[in-house]
Amino acid sequence: MPGLLPRGSPPSSSSSGGIWSRQRDAITNDQLQKERTEREILDEQPAENGFLAESSNQDENLDRNDALDGSHDEQGSSGKDDNEGDHGAAEESDSSEDEVAPRNTVGDVPLEWYKDEEHIGYDISGRKIKKQTRKNRIDSFLAGVDDSKSWRKIFDKYNDEEVELTKEEIGIIRRILKGKTPHAEVDPCADYVDWFVWEDNGHPLSNAPEPKRRFIPSKWEHKKVLQYVRAIRKGWIKFDKPEDEPPFHLLWDDDSNLAENKRHGLSYIPAPKPKLPGHEESYNPSVEYIPSQEEINSYQLMYEEDRPKFIPRRFESLRSVPAYENALKEGFDRCLDLYLCPRTRKKRLNIDPETLKPKLPNRKDLKPYPTTCYLEYRGHTGPVKSISIEISGQWIASGSTDGTMRIWEIDTGRCLKVWNVGEAVQHVAWNPLPELPVLAISLGRDVLLLNTGLGNEEEQLKVKELLHVEKPVITDDASDSTPVCWVPYNKHDGIRLKHFKAVATVEWHRKGDYFTTVVPTRDSRAVLLHQLSKKSTHNPFKKLHGLPVSAVFHPTRSIFFVSTKKHVRVYDLLKTKLIKKLEAGVREISSISIHPGGDNVIVGSKEGKMCWFDMDLSSQPYKTLKVHPKDITNVAFHRSYPLFASCSDDCTAYVFHGMVYSDLNQNPLIVPLEILRGHTSSNGRGVLDCKFHPRQPWLFTAGSDSVIKLYCH
Repeated sequence: MPGLLPRGSPPSSSSSGGIWSRQRDAITNDQLQKERTEREILDEQPAENGFLAESSNQDENLDRNDALDGSHDEQGSSGKDDNEGDHGAAEESDSSEDEVAPRNTVGDVPLEWYKDEEHIGYDISGRKIKKQTRKNRIDSFLAGVDDSKSWRKIFDKYNDEEVELTKEEIGIIRRILKGKTPHAEVDPCADYVDWFVWEDNGHPLSNAPEPKRRFIPSKWEHKKVLQYVRAIRKGWIKFDKPEDEPPFHLLWDDDSNLAENKRHGLSYIPAPKPKLPGHEESYNPSVEYIPSQEEINSYQLMYEEDRPKFIPRRFESLRSVPAYENALKEGFDRCLDLYLCPRTRKKRLNIDPETLKPKLPNRKDLKPYPTTCYLEYRGHTGPVKSISIEISGQWIASGSTDGTMRIWEIDTGRCLKVWNVGEAVQHVAWNPLPELPVLAISLGRDVLLLNTGLGNEEEQLKVKELLHVEKPVITDDASDSTPVCWVPYNKHDGIRLKHFKAVATVEWHRKGDYFTTVVPTRDSRAVLLHQLSKKSTHNPFKKLHGLPVSAVFHPTRSIFFVSTKKHVRVYDLLKTKLIKKLEAGVREISSISIHPGGDNVIVGSKEGKMCWFDMDLSSQPYKTLKVHPKDITNVAFHRSYPLFASCSDDCTAYVFHGMVYSDLNQNPLIVPLEILRGHTSSNGRGVLDCKFHPRQPWLFTAGSDSVIKLYCH
C-alpha cells in the first residue's frame, strides 16, 4: 500500500520482485502485530466508551482490510508513478454524501422556534416535516438491547431522524479518536516535494526593470491633497481651536463661573456674600430712616435675634463719623462664615402639587350613592342611640335614651309600634332571617328578645315557640361565678337575658340562631355567645386581652371578630384559636364593620380616623383616613353596592366609594363621595348611628337631636 512503502521506491519487476515482496511481508507482519497490541489494550478499557469498545474487533478488521487493499492496489498499479496514485487517493476521499441536500430546508433558523409546533421544518417541496414521537429513556434502552446495530445509530436533530453510520464513517471516527488522520490513505509525514527546478537558473523570477511611477510623486495623491485644501478654505472642514483666555474679566462677576474654581468636575459652591450697605448706613441718611427715642427704647425689649443690628444716626460730615464699634466682631463673624459654611448644594424639587394628588374617577361615574335627605322620622324625645333595618328593607327599628323602642315603615315614615322598656336603649339588632322577625335590644344589664308581630300566622307561631320560656334557665359554666339567666319577659312577650354588668352591643349571626353580647369590662365573661333555639349561653374565651368594644361575626365563614380599644382579634370558631391580630394604630377603637366579601375590614376610632384593613395583604392598615374632626361613632358597609359610610359627633356622615376587586393583585379603590349634613348637636353629641338599606343605595342616620334621617340618591 502507498502508506507503508517509502516514497520514491522503484516499481516491482521480475528482477527485484523477491526482495520487495519479502520487504512488504515484513512490514505487513509488523503492522498486524502493532494492531493486535492496540486491540488488547482496547479490550481492557471499561464499557463506558460506548460503541467504541464494543466494536474494537470490527474496527481493527476494517483498518487491516484497508491496509491490505492498499497494498494490493499498489501491486496492481505498479506501472503508474506516485503522482497519479496521490491524485487517485484524493479523488477517492471525496464523499458523495456531502453533496446531498438536507431534508429540512429552514436554513440557520434555531430549532427552538419549532419547540411548540407539531412540525420541525419544511422539505424542498414546501411540505411540513412532522415531528417523530420521542421515546423515553426506558424505551430507548429496551430498543437498543433488542437491536444489535443500535450502537451505530445517532439522532439528527436538524432533520428529526435517526442516522445509521456506515463502516467507513465508523472507521473515520475511530481514527480521529486515536489521533490519526481521518483517511487511511493519507500520509501525514510525506516527503517535501519541491515544485521548482533550481538547476541552471541564475536569475530571479522576474528580471524586468523598475517602473518610472515608483520614482515620481503620485498624481492621485496630488488630487486628494487639492481636495482637502479646497475644503479647508471653504470652511467645509473645521478644526478645534484652543480657547484663548480673555485678557480682562468682570470685576463683579459671580465666582462660580470661573474655570479655575471648577475642581475636577465637582460643583463649586461660592461663599455667601455679605449684605451691601443701604441708605440706613449712610452718615447723613434721610429723616425717615432715623428712629425716634421711643423706637430705640422698644428695641431693648425685643429678643436679640429680632433686634436690628445697626441703628442709623446723622452726622454733619464724614470726618465726624466715629470708628465702627462692631467692625472687629463682624470681621471675625465673616471669617467664621467662610470657614464653617457647609459646602453642599441642596437641590430643590420643582414639583407641581397637583401632580401628587391621586387620579380619582369622576363622582358622576360612581353613582348611585346617597346625597339628599329624603325623609325624617320624628317621634323620640331623646337621642336615638341605635337603629337597625329589617332584611327585606321595609321596616326600621330604633332605640332611644327616652326608654322607648319604635318600629317605622321606611317608605311612608309611619310609626308602626312602640315599646316602653323603661330604660335607655343602648343597641338594637334585627334578626337577619326574614321568617324570624325578632329584635334584640340591649338596655342596662339586660338583653331583650322581642316579637315584632310582623309576618304571617305561621311565622308568628314559630316566633312564639322560640321566645317561650316556662321557667328561668341558668347557664351553669364552671368558669362563671355569675351565670347568665334566661327569664320570660311577660310585659312584651319576650325573653330577658340578665348579665352581670351593662351590655354595650348585640350582634346576630348570619343564620339567625346565634347572637353575641359585649360587656365592656376586662372580665373573661365580657364576650358571650348565645343560642336562641336551645336557650343556652357559652363563654368562648378563657382570657381576654384588652377592653372589648364590639364583636361581630364573619358574613360567610365561621370567623369571629373582637375589637378592643387598640387591636382587632380574629378567631376561628371551629378551631377555637386566634388566626390574626389587626393593629389599628389609633388611640381608641369605637366601631367595626366587615365587608360582605369578608376579606376587608373598616375600623372607626375616637380621634376621627378610619382604618381600612385588607386581611389578605397585611395586619397593618391599608389606608388610614382622617375624615372627622371629632369621634367616629359608627362605620357601615353596604350589602350589595360598593359603598361604606362613617358618622361622627361633628353632626356629619361621610359616604365613600369602596370597590374591592376579585383580582388579588389590584388594590381596593377608595374614593370620598359626599358629606351628609342636617343633624344638630345636643350635649356635645352629633350623629350616633348610621346604617345602609339592604337593597337600595340609601343611608339612615340617627342623631342626638332625636331625629332619624333617610338620605337617598
